[in-house]
Amino acid sequence: MQVILGIIFHFIGGFASGSFYVPYKKVRGWHWESYWIVGGLFSWLIIPPIAAWLTVPNFTEIISQTSASTFWWTYFWGVLWGIGGLMYGLGMRYLGMSLGNSVLLGFTSAFGALVPSIYYNFHPEPGKTTFNDLLSTSWGRIVLVGVVLCLLGIYICGRAGVLKEKELSEEKKKESIKEFSLVKGLIVCIISGILSACFNYGIEAGSKMAEVANEMWKSAHPAETINFLYRNNVIYVVLLWGGLTTNLIWCMILNARNKSFGDYTNRKLNLARNYFFSALAGTTWFLQFFFYGMGESKLGNGASSWILHMAFIILVANLWGFALKEWKGVTPKTRITIIVGVVTIILSVILVGYGNAIK
Repeated sequence: MQVILGIIFHFIGGFASGSFYVPYKKVRGWHWESYWIVGGLFSWLIIPPIAAWLTVPNFTEIISQTSASTFWWTYFWGVLWGIGGLMYGLGMRYLGMSLGNSVLLGFTSAFGALVPSIYYNFHPEPGKTTFNDLLSTSWGRIVLVGVVLCLLGIYICGRAGVLKEKELSEEKKKESIKEFSLVKGLIVCIISGILSACFNYGIEAGSKMAEVANEMWKSAHPAETINFLYRNNVIYVVLLWGGLTTNLIWCMILNARNKSFGDYTNRKLNLARNYFFSALAGTTWFLQFFFYGMGESKLGNGASSWILHMAFIILVANLWGFALKEWKGVTPKTRITIIVGVVTIILSVILVGYGNAIK
């Protein structure tokens, strides 16, 4: 039952992540940096402490009493993840939700699963998986095969993008994706995919805060034998401050460069509409990790939860991509290619999850 609940929570989180960019398409007349940072303020500054306040008793005390090392490493990984999150928005602009998410999240899945084990190879900790463990065990080799399959799926998706680039005129490509650019999009999504995996490292770095929240909850509920469902919410507060730092600096630079500070007060536009849909996008974005934390509390931390989360995002984002007609007008060969690429990535994700499940 715990496993089933974990999968359901991860699906809800994946649906939120795969859908959050859709409300941005309803924003009218604003530059990208304006609606991105308004949504981001809800994602990284406003909603996380509200969620923690509602779910984690004394969360401010947990943060204030955590060690400087835990705090700053959590924040540091958040800053690096913030660069990846910033480039995620650019990737969606250039490639669309279907191709962009497939490439970006494929890399995030692979690196999010592998890099912690490489780190623990050099800095071993009890209970943590090292890269040597992956190489020397049957379950570990299954995980590595899954990662290789994931990279193959990314290549196939990239191939679909190349075919689309060749088949459609500029006018057709930009009917559904106004700024379509395959080369720019692939570069941005590869970098973003690698850096976005830092969110998983941030959760690892801040795990001591979650452990304190878990112990406090168990002390208050001695009859409970399961882990605290919302323990990760205290980590997100600190981790997302790092993401906010990166995105706020860059968006303010773009506001100055593009002279777009006036977007926020331009009464010629429907400001209420723009603020509402930006806030909706930002809030929906945060819900992915709210439910990710719930799923992780049921399935355990590590590659299994991370990979399962990524699989659901890729699936949902591609359903949105087809619904928004991002592949309209391509040949059946190209359409089949992107579907094969997506299925390959999802299979790889399931394989990595299976390897970790039999650990």
